[in-house]
Amino acid sequence: MIDRERWSAAFHTIDAAFDDLIGQDCDALVAREPLALLRRCEKVRRRLPAIEHPLINGLARRATAEELGGKLSHAIAESTLISRAEASRRIREAADLGTRCGITGEPVPPVLAATAAGQRQGRLGPGQVAAIRKFYHQLPGWIDAGTREQAEAKLAFEGTRFRPEQITDLAAILADCLNPDGIYSDEDRSRRRGLNLGN
Repeated sequence: MIDRERWSAAFHTIDAAFDDLIGQDCDALVAREPLALLRRCEKVRRRLPAIEHPLINGLARRATAEELGGKLSHAIAESTLISRAEASRRIREAADLGTRCGITGEPVPPVLAATAAGQRQGRLGPGQVAAIRKFYHQLPGWIDAGTREQAEAKLAFEGTRFRPEQITDLAAILADCLNPDGIYSDEDRSRRRGLNLGN
């Protein structure tokens, strides 16, 4: 079976499962059973971006503006009927959490590997992911890769236990520990300054 057929069959299975769940009668559920089922719903919702990331990264890598009929963010927005801002956010998130390709085409782990794993498992929601991504991208350039990975992994672990606003607070504390003076080099100020056009 070619990949296109496998994708189509998998989505037909998902659609059938959703149709079955939507048709269920929930009046017979008692006490905390609805909460348990809501947790299952949330897990499914959290895992969906992990399906999108390789699709988006593949388009970013291989498709030209001519093939897409414009910029990638515009093509995604038009195809899925979401805002261009949301399409751009998804592109940036896919760049951080999706598997990448090396120079010779070999797969390279995601930039935020622990966060990506938590999302694939349905243990991290969009709020936790956004807090971790913001923390990671605001770290100054002088913080080494090993420390960045440890900090990201710590936040990803805590994100499986706490709500997004709590992870945001924890990320602020962790950022203060890693960079107590809050003084950035000229390189960091330059990296964070400017105008981004596109996507």
